[in-house]
Amino acid sequence: MKDAIGWGILGPGRIAGRFASELKTLEEARLVAVGSRSADKAASFASEFGCERAYGSYAEMLADPAVDAVYVATPHNFHCEHTLLSLDAGKAVLCEKPFAVNAGETQRMISRARERGLFLMEAMWSRFNPVTVQVCEWLAAGRIGEPRMLTADFGFRAAWNPETRLFNPHLAGGALLDVGVYVLALASMVFGRPAQVQAAAHIGETAVDEQTAMVLKYDQGQLALLSCAIRTPSPHAARIEGTEGAIEIPAFWHATTARLTRPREEPVETTGSFGFRYEAAEVMACLRASQTESQRLPLAETLAIVETMDRVREQIGLKYPFE
Repeated sequence: MKDAIGWGILGPGRIAGRFASELKTLEEARLVAVGSRSADKAASFASEFGCERAYGSYAEMLADPAVDAVYVATPHNFHCEHTLLSLDAGKAVLCEKPFAVNAGETQRMISRARERGLFLMEAMWSRFNPVTVQVCEWLAAGRIGEPRMLTADFGFRAAWNPETRLFNPHLAGGALLDVGVYVLALASMVFGRPAQVQAAAHIGETAVDEQTAMVLKYDQGQLALLSCAIRTPSPHAARIEGTEGAIEIPAFWHATTARLTRPREEPVETTGSFGFRYEAAEVMACLRASQTESQRLPLAETLAIVETMDRVREQIGLKYPFE
């Protein structure tokens, strides 16, 4: 592997801008290309974020031999198509969350990566932030005993505009795929795959879920109580209850602190920064180790999370027009 790993960004939107900004903080990363369906947008993005080359098509960018890894940052409904394009071009892929709209798409993406022996990972950036890593270490060390119950929410109030991505069913809009994936990924991190799923939602006038509540039950009786919303604000808090203590994570998806409490002991706190650079660093570490997936977020877990979202959507009656 060469000294600097060359990154290409497919889809120069707002999130891609954040990723590009943080990529510059990693010495071993080089932002070499951006691809867009609009040459003007690509050029503007390249100028703003110091990208070496701008392409007015995805195919042109993917043909650039300096691109080792592609960050797919297009809308949800294009994740599968653009990941497959990138894999077929021989590139490693970091695909934004939600990884895909449904489990069928997810399986196609995973199968293609494995057929070609290429790296693939979901850009669930919260999993790689230092505070989340510390929480995982506390759980693995049994610091709260056996985890038994999780509560987590992620809700915000978006301005009503039926034309925007959040409210557009043709772009796989709604709360579940946009922010519900965060609470489901957290539950997966703590408990794994659920045995039972119960869900209820308010489906708005554009036919996407504006708020969804979920109760997941696991094989040993553990429970996760989760909610997400795009028209109702909530604290974005998570709490893991164990048989010998608890872990609180304020603003869990971009946590800067977590607190471990145990009976008759002083609380323990951990702090840390957050950002997209941690997931990018994970990708590059895996590439240098010749790994085709991350051990911290393996593809089997990503598939299980999408399968859970499918089960939730079946219960709340949410199906997208293109499915």
